[in-house]
Amino acid sequence: MTIAYWCVLALVFFPPVLGALAKSGGGFDNRRPRECLAAASGWRKRADWAQQNAVENFAPFAAAVIIGHQLQLAQGTLDQLALAYLALRVLHAVFYIADLATLRSLSYIGGLACIVAIFVMAA
Repeated sequence: MTIAYWCVLALVFFPPVLGALAKSGGGFDNRRPRECLAAASGWRKRADWAQQNAVENFAPFAAAVIIGHQLQLAQGTLDQLALAYLALRVLHAVFYIADLATLRSLSYIGGLACIVAIFVMAA
């Protein structure tokens, strides 16, 4: 399995990790998870938002990696872009939880640029 595919697999587990952070600290009722998370505040609320964003951005990245492989984008290039995307997504979550909006937005744009680069370079 390539490094790029390993990055896809790693990002499968990223939303549940962020979800666990959002639910940590007590007061979470697993019988009403959405209601509890909607009522969360502070860094736990931002962790929930980061989780939602991670879910929303997984499919385009996974599609880009698969398409990059199918169109035979140079493996080293694909792996580097996938690793950069993974790092930027982690930074995005850290910046989201820490309430650093500008850095969060920059890391989001960087991740999006990685996805676009995979598609463009594979074309």
